[in-house]
Amino acid sequence: METQTAPPLSLYVHLPWCISKCPYCDFNSHALKGSLPEQAYLAALTRDLERSVGELGRRPLQSIFFGGGTPSLFSASGLASFLDKVAGLLSLEPDIEISLEANPGTIERGAFADYRAAGINRVSLGAQSFDDEKLQALGRIHRAAETIGSVRELEKAGLENFNLDLMYGLPGQSPAQAMDDLAQAISLAPAHISHYQLTLEPNTLFAAKPPELPGHDRCWEMQRQCQETLAEAGYEHYEVSAFAQAGRRCRHNLNYWTFGDYLGLGAGAHGKLSVGDDVKRDWRLRHPADYMAAADPIEGTRILTAEEKLFEFMLNALRLEQGFSTDLLCERTGLDRAFCAPSLGEAVAKGLLLVSGSHCRPSEIGLNFRDNLVAIFLPDGRESSGRARTGNGESYGFL
Repeated sequence: METQTAPPLSLYVHLPWCISKCPYCDFNSHALKGSLPEQAYLAALTRDLERSVGELGRRPLQSIFFGGGTPSLFSASGLASFLDKVAGLLSLEPDIEISLEANPGTIERGAFADYRAAGINRVSLGAQSFDDEKLQALGRIHRAAETIGSVRELEKAGLENFNLDLMYGLPGQSPAQAMDDLAQAISLAPAHISHYQLTLEPNTLFAAKPPELPGHDRCWEMQRQCQETLAEAGYEHYEVSAFAQAGRRCRHNLNYWTFGDYLGLGAGAHGKLSVGDDVKRDWRLRHPADYMAAADPIEGTRILTAEEKLFEFMLNALRLEQGFSTDLLCERTGLDRAFCAPSLGEAVAKGLLLVSGSHCRPSEIGLNFRDNLVAIFLPDGRESSGRARTGNGESYGFL
């Protein structure tokens, strides 16, 4: 094993409530019934943070991400108070990225100025589509006009670093309609666009009552045309579903994809920390009521085996279009090159991975069959499930 250098550190904070549960959503979100227990939940987050800081060392936080759920249901003053506590317990990078997921249907006019004053400097807006009929089919509570209005409020608040979430392969959607959605998104000049296909996930309403979705060939045509358009508009395709203007890649998500460390706070949140040459994963109690009531909300902890460290590094790093270096692989996992070589060699032999010196990246075939590529590194007896989520690090699997 090689000596492991402590990687960068991020903080993920899960705020699990939504106005209503979208029929395609398989994440730990809960429809709000009654009033939002903001103070009780923020107090639980603070206790969790105070309990956890001892094992973080002196590394400064390079990013904070409020994910959900719909974090914009929480007040700017509440988040400001929590961020003050974070700053009092941990050091922060001077240029720290602090992101907030927001639903256009839950933002009051002018609220983004308050979030910016609280310390938020990046917003991820869940647009999903600019077709009201498609938004209704997705169970979204907002309409296209509200997304456009939210972007105008972001601009007025000086929050030019924002992401638009956009989906394709929607019920009854044609390639032309997908391109119309993308054209509307680009016209709003977001710094970042997350563009991904709607999939039917287990334990969702759509899985139980599936809508009629476009076929594989039609979705592939949407993906191809949209990626070409994004490139022409100056958006770099740097990760499976992430496109950014120059200098606007999401630092928080890049820390996941390069196997960085992160503390996960909140109901159901997962964390990953390097402890010497070990990599420790932990996860919190999933239900918000249990999380708020618990003296210790950590539901489980495990140390990854060498095989699991290799698999999880590859699962994340192979999402990056540019690939990764074997130096980073060994540095972030503590594994030596001899241990990694057989699996890397198999991927190269199958034409799925290209290696030049110490740099590895998926081949064109590997990009198109990424799940087959990642499966080479799957530990014996382990099956992949779920999907990796941009933003929160709480679930892992293939897109």
